Amino acid sequence: MERSLRNVLVVSLGFLLLFTAYGGLQNLQSSLYSKEGLGVTALSTLYGGMLLSSMFLPPLLIQKLGCKWTIVLSMCCYVAFSLGNFHASWYTLVPTSILLGLGAAPLWSAQGTYLTVTGNRHAEGTGQAGKDVVNQYFGIFFLIFQSSGVWGNLISSLVFGQTPTQGSGVLAVLLTAVFLEPVKDAPQKSEGEKKAPPFWSTLLSTFKLFRDKRLRLLVLLPLYSGFEQAFLAGDYTRSYTTCALGIQFVGYVMICFAAVNALCSVLYGKLSKFTGRTALFALGAVTHLSCIIALLLWKPHPSQLPLFFVFSGLWGMADAVWQTQNNALFGVLFEKNKEAAFATYRLWEALGFVVAFGYSTFLCVSVKLYILLAVLSLAMAAYGTVEYLEARKAARPLAPGQPRLREEEETQTKM
Repeated sequence: MERSLRNVLVVSLGFLLLFTAYGGLQNLQSSLYSKEGLGVTALSTLYGGMLLSSMFLPPLLIQKLGCKWTIVLSMCCYVAFSLGNFHASWYTLVPTSILLGLGAAPLWSAQGTYLTVTGNRHAEGTGQAGKDVVNQYFGIFFLIFQSSGVWGNLISSLVFGQTPTQGSGVLAVLLTAVFLEPVKDAPQKSEGEKKAPPFWSTLLSTFKLFRDKRLRLLVLLPLYSGFEQAFLAGDYTRSYTTCALGIQFVGYVMICFAAVNALCSVLYGKLSKFTGRTALFALGAVTHLSCIIALLLWKPHPSQLPLFFVFSGLWGMADAVWQTQNNALFGVLFEKNKEAAFATYRLWEALGFVVAFGYSTFLCVSVKLYILLAVLSLAMAAYGTVEYLEARKAARPLAPGQPRLREEEETQTKM
């Protein structure tokens, strides 16, 4: 087996084990701990911690510890949250939720950076296009990772009231620490900056990247990703599934979502090579648009059992687009500032979660769906603008004596 693929599988299996313990817990928070709003508060503080962490920690930790040890350290925060759920109270859930939130942004930023660097390095050695290999690696990762939703929810559904064992989280930490190879981003040396950037420069790199117009437009994509995932985990499970079928069906509905998401993830990773990412983004947008309109019109009833699974499956089909294509897009478009780009991605995704969970308790479901509709429309308009700018820049003839511009265009035309 190729070294790079082996490392992708190690990262993917580590996340599978980690989120088998965590995924079922997250989906049941709003339903299982509904008294005095403990579940929703735990989720809100979790993503509040992630929001704060995204602003500063990921580039700093990745630079100091490297991707591998940033992942290992962050995984320990998830294990702590799993332990907190064994004696759920305000004194255990809220502090461990904050700790998990602080670890989540570095975890996902390091994962995105690791897969992007590994994919580009493998592409250089085999003569393939970097974006195709990166897309394929993200597809493999999300195939394995999203299946954690199947196992985690299966455990919480078959043994309702029992949370998935924290042992799988400990195994994830050990697997990653022992078998994952460290990776370093080599291309930076050609720029003549051999000195490590100053501490404050690294700390604020997430904010400095906002000077890029493309990033300012693209942040609506992770923002929408946060909104739509929060709606599924906090509102669809509670206001549709629990109200009509009972809480015992939540896990099964989420298993359907995770299974479809996993299969579509690997499919999109391969399809993007032939269709391009624009067609996949259009598919995701149309699918979620159709679901939102249908949910606004639907009056759920226990006799309509298959529909509950149809909606969660379609939601997973579209979510697979956002997870694979958004990550690959940020990794390829901002290749020279991957750590800051992925930190920004998590920052805005966390903001989407926080806002969605924040208004979850006092807005009715129809209003939330209209908000989703508005954010999706704006995100796709902004994404279309970036694609137009990229296409125009790639087609523009390059004037002689502009090496810096040439360098930028080479990065962008890789797409």
